[in-house]
Amino acid sequence: MELFFRKYGEGPPLIIIHGLYGSSDNWVSIGRNLSEYFEVYLIDQRNHGRSPHSDKHNYNLLKEDLREFMDNQNIEKAILLGHSMGGKTAMFFATDYPERVSHLIVADISPLSYKNTGSFQLLSHTTILNALCNIDFSNISSREDIDIILSKSIPQDKLRQFLLKNIKRSKDNKYSWSLNLETIQNEFTNIMEGLDNNKSGITGFPVLFIKGENSEYISGQDIEAIELVFPYAEIETIPNAGHWLHAEQPDEFLRIVREFIL
Repeated sequence: MELFFRKYGEGPPLIIIHGLYGSSDNWVSIGRNLSEYFEVYLIDQRNHGRSPHSDKHNYNLLKEDLREFMDNQNIEKAILLGHSMGGKTAMFFATDYPERVSHLIVADISPLSYKNTGSFQLLSHTTILNALCNIDFSNISSREDIDIILSKSIPQDKLRQFLLKNIKRSKDNKYSWSLNLETIQNEFTNIMEGLDNNKSGITGFPVLFIKGENSEYISGQDIEAIELVFPYAEIETIPNAGHWLHAEQPDEFLRIVREFIL
């Protein structure tokens, strides 16, 4: 699959992979900052942003989309920085193609599965997906209308503003989602998946996990899993940040990333 991407700067290649409901657009500020030192690629994963839609969405496919992208751009080896779902994509890629990774940076996601029916992550995303899928665009005349409807089930203003970035408007002023919500909902259990149990002891490149202090995505059990899969991984925590830590604390996020890869 030929992915949409944005490119900034010159130097060693660094690929940034967004998370669920995200796109390359969310990472432009971070990407431009890092382009002072690197050739930065911001990709849209399948079913997100301006990349093609598909009726399949799982980490084996996302991993191969990334490999194909690197092949098409003649990138032999790159720094991978992935957030949330993008972090899982980066981990799946790094465990299967370690020779193509110079550094791995994973932002606020665990190698483990989140498919447990009582998990905070599963319940949270189920609420978000249901809210997005229940929007009836035939009665929508503005983005504010959508925001008001979403606020009934998603009270966090910053989260709603992030989700609303996925709204597109046609030339005849019709609103719709740029996300392929049908596939994301159908393939949701695959998005919650984790690495196989036999993936462990991977030491071929430096690894950094960055956790938001207020996020529930990396717990004690998750840290044990990180240390099993990536025994020499560093783990940093950003104070006063939740799951979208790069947007909540961008300066601290950039400081940690730069210190790791420069």
